[in-house]
Amino acid sequence: MVDEHVATLRPAAPADADECGRICYEAFHAIAAAHGFAPDFPSIEFAQLVLNMMLGRANVTGVVAERDGRIAGSGFFSDGGAIAGVGPITVDPAAQDGSIGRQVMQRILELCAERDFVGVRLVQAAYHCRSMALYAKLGFVVREPLVCLQGMPLGITLPGFAVRPATHADLEACNAVCFRVHGHVRQTELLEAMAQGSATLVARQGRVTGYLTALAFFGHGVGETTLDMQALIGAASFILDPGFFLPSRNAELFQWCLAHGLRVTQPATLMTLGLYAEPVGAYLPSVMY
Repeated sequence: MVDEHVATLRPAAPADADECGRICYEAFHAIAAAHGFAPDFPSIEFAQLVLNMMLGRANVTGVVAERDGRIAGSGFFSDGGAIAGVGPITVDPAAQDGSIGRQVMQRILELCAERDFVGVRLVQAAYHCRSMALYAKLGFVVREPLVCLQGMPLGITLPGFAVRPATHADLEACNAVCFRVHGHVRQTELLEAMAQGSATLVARQGRVTGYLTALAFFGHGVGETTLDMQALIGAASFILDPGFFLPSRNAELFQWCLAHGLRVTQPATLMTLGLYAEPVGAYLPSVMY
């Protein structure tokens, strides 16, 4: 007898991006609308563009779930070096509450274990109680309350903090800051941001003390101090929709952003599995971790 709740899981292929993108948009739109929040993806086309870009990257792995020969959900994780970043995980609203999300996550965790990542991390919408409960049941630990911030670029310069574009010549120094803050580096993402021209760094007395890949959902940043992060945020020339994540426990940085006109659009939660060290310094996580 075939269990109707068991989905067929297979690797995601570039040809799946459009249908997975449609499902991704509809799933996030449905849960956000139910809680009175704006969706992370403003349109089906934007979600399809994001997934097409992700599936075109060598460091991204996708899992597709099928039922009755049709795609019912999908999940992705990126290879960030020592740490895997999971997301997005979405299930067609018409197929939800049928364990597909759990099956996709279990398969992703199996693949992460096969590749010997020391840790797996994700960011979930804090108002989505079912996803938080699912991840907790699978072993993830809540580590950090986050807020998503949006607004206009601040155009602020802090005296004594020099912010400039980060180049390949700065890679070692930027990695050293990330390692001091997190205990691991995020070199793949940093190199991509450098190639795209979006990465910036901050220096004090000629020494690199922080960097930012972009003020965006998929961007991240680290700084030795909160002032370093303020300098990077203040000098950013753009803030991409739907915004960027900030740990709300960093009250000094959070209040500084609010005082300069940035607004909170939604709460989120950083959850981890495996190796985790409490950050030493200031940081901005990406939607992956």
